[in-house]
Amino acid sequence: MTKAKRQMQEDMKLIDLVIELVDARIPVSSRNPDIDEIAGSKSRLILLNKADLADEEKTAEWAAYFGEKNQNCCVVNSLKQSDMKTISEYARAACAEKIERDRKRGIRQRPVRAMVTGIPNVGKSTFINTFAKKAAAKTGNKPGVTRGKQWIRLSSSLELLDTPGILWPKFEDQSVGLKLALVGAIKDEIMNTEELALELIAILRTRYPGCLQDSYGIALEEEETPLQVLEKIARARGCLKKGGEIDYLRSAGLMLENFRNGKIGRFTLEDPR
Repeated sequence: MTKAKRQMQEDMKLIDLVIELVDARIPVSSRNPDIDEIAGSKSRLILLNKADLADEEKTAEWAAYFGEKNQNCCVVNSLKQSDMKTISEYARAACAEKIERDRKRGIRQRPVRAMVTGIPNVGKSTFINTFAKKAAAKTGNKPGVTRGKQWIRLSSSLELLDTPGILWPKFEDQSVGLKLALVGAIKDEIMNTEELALELIAILRTRYPGCLQDSYGIALEEEETPLQVLEKIARARGCLKKGGEIDYLRSAGLMLENFRNGKIGRFTLEDPR
């Protein structure tokens, strides 16, 4: 963590723009507060990534929220090539003042040099690969796949510096850690899957009433606990051991997977404030 931060501070001397990917489902919790300190006065561009998994209406609210704070923001799905077409334009717009200064000094056609950053598993490598239309950076579905730094020249107008995702070591607000775990930014191996699924059930029933009934075809009563809901989901999806005993671990894993891949709907767990 300390080494990665120190390296990023050194790399700031090389770049014009910080492109920060955040998870559109948790736009606050998936931002690393250290990046504000590290980036300093550098131009910034926030990409609300994984927008295809987030509540479309809430994503629009978040984009407007960042815009009101004079922060350049773009909504993207890093798997979708068509979403990449406007990124270069957003990047150059974010660096408009610097580009104009360069022009006045007689410097023309120099590409914007950008650092791509974000917490682990937010989709940085996938974003770069889709943008570059080739496997320019390693990708994976677990945190910590990217190692070291890479420069990727995307066009005559934009070069990207990829960096490993960094996650701050402590959370002042435990709900931040919970939401990061729910979207898969924290490795499942160090989490209690059953407890995580129960937390997710409680959150979804509050924020999106009726979504679990519709997704799993189950009838729920208002007074039922998250555990009772998980048991109904387990029976509906056949997550049972021999003798009909409920397989809590399997049903919890299924629930989390369905949430993360959008099979039970598009959800946003945070509101602009």
